[in-house]
Amino acid sequence: MSVFLSRRKLAACCLALGACAAPLAHAQAPALDGPLTLVVGYTAGGSTDRVARLVAERLGPKLGVAATVENRPGEGGRLAAKEVKRAPAGQNVLMLGNPAVMVVAPLVFKDAGYDPDKDFVPVSQVSSYDFALAVGNKLQLDRAMFLVGRLWAHPEEAVFGVPATGSLPHFFGLMVGDALSVQPQIKGYGGSAPLSADLSGGNLPIAIDTLDSLYAQHLAGKIRILAVSGKKRVSFAPAIPTFREAGMKIDADGWNTFFAPATMAPAKVQLLAAAIRDVMQDPALQKAANAAYITPIVSTQAETVQMLKAFRQQWEPVVRRSGFQP
Repeated sequence: MSVFLSRRKLAACCLALGACAAPLAHAQAPALDGPLTLVVGYTAGGSTDRVARLVAERLGPKLGVAATVENRPGEGGRLAAKEVKRAPAGQNVLMLGNPAVMVVAPLVFKDAGYDPDKDFVPVSQVSSYDFALAVGNKLQLDRAMFLVGRLWAHPEEAVFGVPATGSLPHFFGLMVGDALSVQPQIKGYGGSAPLSADLSGGNLPIAIDTLDSLYAQHLAGKIRILAVSGKKRVSFAPAIPTFREAGMKIDADGWNTFFAPATMAPAKVQLLAAAIRDVMQDPALQKAANAAYITPIVSTQAETVQMLKAFRQQWEPVVRRSGFQP
């Protein structure tokens, strides 16, 4: 009889605990109170836009709301940052930002129109990207060490084409120059398309751009990528060595990270951070990202904050030393 009673008591206790746990679980994971807008400061089709759409496709069902991507191009991404900064406290809006907007612009513009630390809260990093050093077929080089030897012998040939002056590839080009002990001449273009066209057409000997922007031309045999900037080789381009493997003590990368306006409630920020981290673990998303030459990242909010801190410590001195002004 005593065993029977103890089992009844145990069952009652389990029911009571379950009843208590349900409100607690609800409190820890509140539902989003309306549709979610993911703002991209560039036109549709670019790498930042592609990442945003991969996330939105899965984040909406995860949260049980409509999640849409809104492109607000202008001012190199700064227009979107200024608009999201002014979002009302109750609005469900995130911006997918990159280093050009959240690190470089506040350093080189006298007034970018926003403060990345005061006006925004980091939510979750979702992708990273490498920079690539590429040469045209005129140089007949297939290894970075051969290019290094050539530039040491002829430093006047260190002309690096980049998609735009003031872009991250521009400042990475300066890092490469420091690593090689040469003073590069930076030649800015009006985007990645004219840069790669000049490179493949033989009008430019050397280019530095993001790997995803140059990789299709490399696969087609129109240019040669000699090295990538990450600490390890890229999964979708495993045959291309890193700069360190090529003998240059340098590594760097860029990123796409979701930011919330500082007006957003902390509980909502945490909810979105956890949901984004969950969807970034989806194997289908990761496969789609790699197919689009994107490296997906699974990151907590705390890890994202640490990443941004380390990134700024690496890049801010380079940008400041360059003396670049728009």
